[in-house]
Amino acid sequence: MAEKTPESGGPPRAWDTFLGIPPDEPGQPAVTLIPVPYDATTSYRTGSRDGPRAIIRASRELEDYDLELDRDISGVGIHTAPELEPFAGGPEGMTDRVDRAVSGTLIDGDRIVGILGGDHSITVGAVRAFARRHADLSVLYLDAHADLRNEYQGSPWSHACVARRVLEVCPLVEVGVRSLSGPERRFIGEEGLPVYFWRDETMDVDDILPEVTDRLSDTVYVSIDLDALDPSIMSAVGTPEPGGMSWHAVTTLLRYVAERRRIVGFDVVELSPDEGPEACAFTAAKLTYKLIGYATCLGPGSLYPA
Repeated sequence: MAEKTPESGGPPRAWDTFLGIPPDEPGQPAVTLIPVPYDATTSYRTGSRDGPRAIIRASRELEDYDLELDRDISGVGIHTAPELEPFAGGPEGMTDRVDRAVSGTLIDGDRIVGILGGDHSITVGAVRAFARRHADLSVLYLDAHADLRNEYQGSPWSHACVARRVLEVCPLVEVGVRSLSGPERRFIGEEGLPVYFWRDETMDVDDILPEVTDRLSDTVYVSIDLDALDPSIMSAVGTPEPGGMSWHAVTTLLRYVAERRRIVGFDVVELSPDEGPEACAFTAAKLTYKLIGYATCLGPGSLYPA
């Protein structure tokens, strides 16, 4: 059987697209979403390869109108690309494949590219592509885990090493961390990395908003591992961690950053739909839509006049 190319899946059908938006809808979209059903580096519970389809399926039940922003966010134009074919030769090759897919989309002139994962390893390729286009790129990294190991289970491309690989490309700020190894803790101290630990449910996100934002550059890529959220509202992840951020804390942080920085790309990763109720897929879809709205309707990235 001949190997398929990453682009060989053909155009998605309307019911395979975010919000069910027809794939041939006229106009130049402001946002392109690339589903990446890949979880080869998962270390505990597999299943995040099914995350992109679950997010897209749940998105069809969203209201296009957003009460908070008082507008139909979909009006900016949201295009869903075909699923990116997984690469069986290893995660480093998959990183290159994501890089090429994002780079090709950016060349086409799309303003924002979002990745729907899949495990967190896919972030590295996306960040590389954006860093070549934006010399001042930084990454806002929401995760329950530090992901700062130099290698894990014999691979430097594991989902446990993503933040370490991102640091080789551009600066990052981590928020929501509540699980890490001793060597990672020492690495954070030695390098003076901006990591905001989420120690308990009494934390107030308002206390860190200015400091987190000040540590980001003017151009930001947002990476959201859904296990940053409290498992009481997001149990459908491969590596759940007790405690975590509330819906309010995450959306407050994202809105604050979007009002002050230009968000050029993002990913929402690590949804394992079989590990939790359908509500988790809906929450992931809603968070994706919220982030699109913040990035396109607020601050320096706004497509609307003040």
